Amino acid sequence: MAPPDPEALEALRIPLTGYCYRLLGSAADADDAVQETLLRAYLRRDTFDPERGRLSTWVHAIATNICLDMLRSARRRMLVWDGPTREGFDPEAVLPADRWIEPAADAELIEASDPAQTVVHRESVRLAFVATLQRLPPRQRAVLVLRDVLAFTAAETAAMLAVSVAAVNSALQRARATVAAARPAPTDALDLDDPRDRDLLRRFVTAFEAHDVDGLAAVLCEDAETSMPPFLWRVTGSAAWLRIFAVAEDCARDRLVPTRVNGSAGFGQYRPDDTGVPRPFALLAVEARDGRVASLTTFLTARDRFARFGLPATL
Repeated sequence: MAPPDPEALEALRIPLTGYCYRLLGSAADADDAVQETLLRAYLRRDTFDPERGRLSTWVHAIATNICLDMLRSARRRMLVWDGPTREGFDPEAVLPADRWIEPAADAELIEASDPAQTVVHRESVRLAFVATLQRLPPRQRAVLVLRDVLAFTAAETAAMLAVSVAAVNSALQRARATVAAARPAPTDALDLDDPRDRDLLRRFVTAFEAHDVDGLAAVLCEDAETSMPPFLWRVTGSAAWLRIFAVAEDCARDRLVPTRVNGSAGFGQYRPDDTGVPRPFALLAVEARDGRVASLTTFLTARDRFARFGLPATL
């Protein structure tokens, strides 16, 4: 049997990116891991034996080892600042990029060939779930994703990690328990193809761009949470955020362009430069609860990656 050709390996890029991203919590690190995985797979293609397993299993084993090596000295990434909350904004209170979950575009993480599988994979790249995964030790993280998300068998997972099936089952049980205990209050993904979600998002955009505080109050949950990585800042409650928004003159001319962020709706937020041209300012991830916006995460460090979300460089 001929070794796998480059096209067969390249066809695995999207599932590999989704896998590495869930483990690493960083789109940039996932890109690096996938590039290294495909390179090693190509250089070692003569060692692949189809009688011992699928190509996907063999390549995911390479990716697993690379990700585990990258995680040896990594610190846990967070989505929302989990220290004391405050309304006052301190521009000096910043953590470096490697402490935060990075947003990622659906198109780079999820293959849309199977609608049922697409739903599962969208749920498994939701920002809150990826953040919860970061609480697991790296090997438990890999086991949970391989088994519960990507549906590899216990035997395949054991072979990837060079451990016994019993060890895989034990790690999976512990990982499931930790994830169940650590998950935050549930929110719903917003689907740009769903008429009800589109209506909610339309009302949100209309109020945001008009700087209409009352209009925003009508679409926000009372306990809505807002955060802004990389700043150590989090506000819980719509009333608190609306007080800040009301006096945020910089937001008054901003424009929002819809996109998909981590399995849910999101926006590219554009702000006029000195010449009046709207340019990328931040990526805004939005989730809901009971038909209202429940979570707003403004990623200020994502402005250089708008193209990856299908967003233009200017408006």
